[in-house]
Amino acid sequence: MGKELPKKGGKGKKRPEKCITPEEAKELQHVWCCTRTPEIDKCLGYEDTREFHWSVEELQQYLKYVKKKSKKQGIDNPGIRIYFGAYPKEKCKMDRGYSTVFLAPTGAPAGEMGKGGDSSPNNYGIEPYNGGSSGIPPEGY
Repeated sequence: MGKELPKKGGKGKKRPEKCITPEEAKELQHVWCCTRTPEIDKCLGYEDTREFHWSVEELQQYLKYVKKKSKKQGIDNPGIRIYFGAYPKEKCKMDRGYSTVFLAPTGAPAGEMGKGGDSSPNNYGIEPYNGGSSGIPPEGY
């Protein structure tokens, strides 16, 4: 699709395989906005949020927490699944049920079925992560 970004050398500086170009990200956001937001906003009666922000430090702390707790549970290769959610109106500061996303740990102890990859089960023994901030109106990519 988009132009290949240069790979950087050195330990820990190599571009991860699943990175996409900014142009690809813009296309994904554009298609979402054209095919979903009009119906969602029409149904809700207001513009819902569609972007969420956490600092790199916050995410690193959470991922470190998940790795540590997973290791204690015998899970060598935990994952993270991202879910859409919506706040109940009464728990939303603006009395609207704005959308949110939360991160849910996945993984099973070595030797158990589904111990890795996309089919890993949710790990209900570790708390999901929420509380990112979002723009109202949403910040486009």
